Amino acid sequence: MDGPAPGFHGRLPAKTGAAMSLTMPEEILLLLLDDETGKPVGLPGPAGDLALAGAILMELALAGRIDTDLDHLVVVQQRPTGDGLLDGVLARLAASPAPRTSRAWIQDLAKTGPQMRAAVLERLVAGGVLRRIEDRFLWVFPERRYPKATGRAETAEVRRRLRAVLLEDEIPDPRDALLIGLARATGLVPLVLDEAEAAQAAPRVEQVAGLEELSRSLSAATRDVYATLLRQGAVH
Repeated sequence: MDGPAPGFHGRLPAKTGAAMSLTMPEEILLLLLDDETGKPVGLPGPAGDLALAGAILMELALAGRIDTDLDHLVVVQQRPTGDGLLDGVLARLAASPAPRTSRAWIQDLAKTGPQMRAAVLERLVAGGVLRRIEDRFLWVFPERRYPKATGRAETAEVRRRLRAVLLEDEIPDPRDALLIGLARATGLVPLVLDEAEAAQAAPRVEQVAGLEELSRSLSAATRDVYATLLRQGAVH
């Protein structure tokens, strides 16, 4: 997880106060970390990288910078958002010499997953949500962990919101509907619900995932990429 993401030129100033307003990539990354140990949860293959790539594109779409459907992704506004990671990806999209599908962009961005994760992790550390701990595995190999900071509720809040939508039938905020669609597409629902809850909530997951047109397009494109990788044996 070392080094900034391609096109990442700095980050927003650390946000202060009891809670930090999180972007979708930040919330996805919090789901991918064990709250106590700060280590990545075990996931098959590139699921986390695909989810992060999808979240970045969703955030750009919500910011009015791109428009997308199942087959097309176009930049409609090149004005920077002020977020270093998002703007690096936006510049990359805008610089493409030819139109590319949403599927192609998700797969391409996911290849830089480690660099994107590093950029988002550093943002969360700067915002006081996570702590960075340098360890040694077997007393030899360097290991970096990112446990949640004492007194910060953001990590639990992401799961609480999504669980409330899925188990208590709360009306989902559009962002939560998008997160659920992305979690469904990349197999992350078990990070929110246990096995029994996931079985019970399966119809609700499908319902919420289909509420937003953006979820139906980008989540479906992400799911298609993931399914292709499964068929190719790239996911273990």
